[in-house]
Amino acid sequence: MSEEKINPLIDKAENEEDVILNLSLRPISLAEFVGQKEIVRNIQISILAAKQRKEPLEHILLSGPPGLGKTSLAHIIAREMGTRITSTSGPAIERAGDLIGILTNLEKGDILFIDEIHRLPKVVEEFLYPAMESFQIDFVIDKGPYAKTIKFNLKPFTLVGATTRSGLLSAPLRGRFGMFYHLDFYSPQELALIIGNSARILGVSIDKESCFEIARRSRGTPRIANRLLRRIRDYAQVTKAKSIDIRLVDEALNNLGIDKAGFDEIDRRVLKTMLFTYGGGPVGIDSLAASLNEEADTIIDMIEPYLLKAGYIRRTSRGRMATRLAFEYFGVPYHKEDQKELF
Repeated sequence: MSEEKINPLIDKAENEEDVILNLSLRPISLAEFVGQKEIVRNIQISILAAKQRKEPLEHILLSGPPGLGKTSLAHIIAREMGTRITSTSGPAIERAGDLIGILTNLEKGDILFIDEIHRLPKVVEEFLYPAMESFQIDFVIDKGPYAKTIKFNLKPFTLVGATTRSGLLSAPLRGRFGMFYHLDFYSPQELALIIGNSARILGVSIDKESCFEIARRSRGTPRIANRLLRRIRDYAQVTKAKSIDIRLVDEALNNLGIDKAGFDEIDRRVLKTMLFTYGGGPVGIDSLAASLNEEADTIIDMIEPYLLKAGYIRRTSRGRMATRLAFEYFGVPYHKEDQKELF
């Protein structure tokens, strides 16, 4: 069977319709951006200062779990600065020549947004160093004793890098960013505001109680909140409901397999495996991934961050361990005294 070609700029977990709708639901200014107040305030100050000096912004690194608004912030920064944005991703840039083509087409003050920047190939990453530091790139012409380096001057630009795993960034690359911001999970109150705004854009009638219930079950992530809202909208349309109420929300989310804690089937499988296969842990991530027949990176990037934040698992020096909350969630007696603190 031939492998389907996937656009590297599109999240493979979402179909094309979801991506288009996600774009329409994104905030277009810092004033519209809900949550991450400290980060938004600091970015506002940096943008104002840069515009007063008539200089490009310093390079910015945005880190945090998927779906928290890193891409939205990059587009908002470009809009607030009044410049163009060129978007790509680490895995999409396979050769140094690809990066050179992108860099040489940037105008003064333009934003270059690289998603999953920690996945840049090493040879490509090394081309970024002089480009970020002195807005130059080095071409090597010929080979052996005839090799010589030619410097090519670039127009000053701003690199906005997004990563779900900042620890995988090399020290030389990380050190060339002037601003570092870590996006954290949203509170249910913040997500309820986002859901209310998205519902208005989609033309959906929904009450505050229903917004809050969706928010509670959205794992602290705006992308998931918007995705659940769209699925509930579909359910309401098919059942010919005039508006979305708490009963319809509960019914639709239960049909989707989203429980009261916001867990879906893969979350429950992870917790069940830790509890019933490994007795609550400790268990190494590779062993856990092998038992689930999942990639370790999928668990680390997509599943584990929220389970850690919500307090259902914890990392120790001996591996991942289920907490008392996880035992109580499945109604299993918590009897592991040796789980108190293992570091």
